[in-house]
Amino acid sequence: MAKRFEDKLGKRQLTRLSNLMDVVYALAIWRLFMFLPRPQEDETRTVWQVFSEDPQSILTVVIGMVIVIIYWLQNNQLFAHLARTDTRHTVLSILQIFCLLIFLYAIGLGTRYDPATDLRVLESLTALLVGVPSYFAWRHAKFEGRLLASSVSKQQADDISVRILAEPITAALTLPFVALPWLWEMAWLSFPLVQRLLRRKAEVL
Repeated sequence: MAKRFEDKLGKRQLTRLSNLMDVVYALAIWRLFMFLPRPQEDETRTVWQVFSEDPQSILTVVIGMVIVIIYWLQNNQLFAHLARTDTRHTVLSILQIFCLLIFLYAIGLGTRYDPATDLRVLESLTALLVGVPSYFAWRHAKFEGRLLASSVSKQQADDISVRILAEPITAALTLPFVALPWLWEMAWLSFPLVQRLLRRKAEVL
């Protein structure tokens, strides 16, 4: 009886957590929309001039939307494989969303100020922080919490772990190159290689 009640509570909490995260993503999209340049009173510029004279705002919106879409799709995939949640998984999931908002904030700073080492450090660290709670939440769901749906195979669960872990590892790899802008940018492109190496290691294990 207690087990059945716990499962029911976990399912309800998973629905509420999913709704909460959707609201946060919606607010993030709205916040990105507000970054778009707006004409002032007594505006004499053309629409083209309004947008072309503030390219950094446009860049912020584009980069931010790409990030939001990537993590929303990831979040949607993760939650589709869960049967329920518990307190630890919920806390880690909310922490991951908070870190995502900080990462978007760092991206905004990076497009509004001159490129500098401290900004690159901030972007790399916040990107790393986004991936870490997500990985540990999934790891908890796989093992200690046993929160996965019965239809999820071990191979599917391991593949998802690889995809999640590759993101924070890639962010960590960019940190040694923050003083060299072009190497720092190239380091982000190592994501496919990191993902492939992790998948091979998982196959061996």
